[in-house]
Amino acid sequence: MRHRSVATRADLPLASTTYYFESLEDLIARAVEFSGNAELEAMRRRVGEVSHRRRGAEATVDLVLDLLVGPDGPDENTHGHLIARYERSVASARHPELREVQLRLRAQLDELLADALRRSDRSVRPEQLRRLVAVVDGAVVAALTESNPEPRRMARGALLEVIDIVAPPLRGEHADGHPRGPLNSTSGQTDRFRPLD
Repeated sequence: MRHRSVATRADLPLASTTYYFESLEDLIARAVEFSGNAELEAMRRRVGEVSHRRRGAEATVDLVLDLLVGPDGPDENTHGHLIARYERSVASARHPELREVQLRLRAQLDELLADALRRSDRSVRPEQLRRLVAVVDGAVVAALTESNPEPRRMARGALLEVIDIVAPPLRGEHADGHPRGPLNSTSGQTDRFRPLD
């Protein structure tokens, strides 16, 4: 990528890309941050619409997929956004200057997901949240390589298998107001996998 190709694509004078950005790397990092923040803002709006109530596995999975994948049904725009998101992730692995930006975006994404799960009366643990995202990411990337991609359908099937493990429903409220534990905490089901370090 060169400044000239960016200016041509944006239909701007070349000087505008060299004047406002210290380097090409700075321009790319700002573009990644802008794109990521736009996604996060859409997610915030969606989470803001979510009422606090107990949700079953299917309703919780659908909510998580609304945030991570987008609406159900064929949509070229949604596919384009998904491809761009995973391209950003790969680019941040290759370019250290993007890693800090991607980590900031990821921290905000984790907060939004945790909020959505709490509003669904689900237990939220950081290491399990990472597993939840990893399951969705793997299913979506696999689906995007198919001739007739259906990333949401594939991610939904994968996440339904594990949602009650990585984000189990909470028990009833304690009379003393202490935090409620997951329904299956005594069975040890939430600890089937060792934490990711």
